[in-house]
Amino acid sequence: MMEQWPEGPAVDPKATRERYASDMRASRKALREVIRADLSAAHFGLGVVVVASAAVGLFAGAIAGALVAGFFAALFLAALAVMLLRGIRGIDAGRRAYLFTFGWANWV
Repeated sequence: MMEQWPEGPAVDPKATRERYASDMRASRKALREVIRADLSAAHFGLGVVVVASAAVGLFAGAIAGALVAGFFAALFLAALAVMLLRGIRGIDAGRRAYLFTFGWANWV
């Protein structure tokens, strides 16, 4: 069985690379749009963490509630450290770390 190439029977390597690169750009752009988190979702995520920490603290004890809150605080600080190591400074580093830590609420 002979494959049908858009470039014809004699495949042009340059055209094939260009088509591949174009398809990869389109695929990556679509993926970025799907997994993008916005600031309102991150605020909602922070709210969920605060409520969950309070609920765990109420039902399981104050130490357990503090552990939940402490885990997310540690995750935020680790994300902030990574942003600073990557050379992102100031408010943008804090915003990106905040979105990474709490942006999961976009899918709740």
